[in-house]
Amino acid sequence: MAVRAVRGAVQLERDEAAHMGEQVGALLTAVMERNGLTTDDLISIWFTATPDLHSDFPAAAARKLGSGFADVPLICAQELDIEGAMPRVVRLLAHVDSDRPRADIDHVYLGAAAALRKDIAQ
Repeated sequence: MAVRAVRGAVQLERDEAAHMGEQVGALLTAVMERNGLTTDDLISIWFTATPDLHSDFPAAAARKLGSGFADVPLICAQELDIEGAMPRVVRLLAHVDSDRPRADIDHVYLGAAAALRKDIAQ
């Protein structure tokens, strides 16, 4: 096994806790499924949110996915406030144990967030 990093992002339609929960859940589910991961493979996850998101912590949304996330270290930070940046975006950087070569890791950018990293978005 090697430690790999998986990137991902999703743009929220609105700043509401329930909507954030749905979208962060969809992002995490896609990251896990596309990379053949279980919660036992997770080392830690960093979340960032753009400064216009105030309704909830992305990590709180992740914890609501189930007990498998209960002992995974999760942390949130605020994304840089860059003029012209895409609004209402939650990003993640997950550190995982994986047998996949780095080139085979599927980075997940859902919906409009795919425009953020056209070079690696699946």
